[in-house]
Amino acid sequence: MIYGIGYDIVECKRIKDSIERLGDRFKNKIYTQVEQEYCNSFKNKEYTHYAVRFAAKEAFSKAIGTGLRDGFKFTELGVVNKTSGQAELILTGKTKVKYGHLKIHLTMSHTDNLAVANVILEIIE
Repeated sequence: MIYGIGYDIVECKRIKDSIERLGDRFKNKIYTQVEQEYCNSFKNKEYTHYAVRFAAKEAFSKAIGTGLRDGFKFTELGVVNKTSGQAELILTGKTKVKYGHLKIHLTMSHTDNLAVANVILEIIE
């Protein structure tokens, strides 16, 4: 049974501007260390990877129905890539305690300008 669906689109420039203006303070508030290492490995394209991960976190917040308030900490939600290349959302901390029983389906895509993510949360019975 579907628990929730969330979708988000982000302008990559918005994330690039935030990172350039706030630097590590922004990165450490939003992204896990694993996400930062992954994104930083894409020289000249790291902002698109940061943006698509931001979109995934926003989509998750919509799927749980709280938006960005009162639902989770950004760093308790991380996007990792399986060896197949498929993206996966990993929950930690209180977010895992609260939502860890749900199966998370994630799709992400990006261009140089836009990043999109879709999250479907499923209750497994």
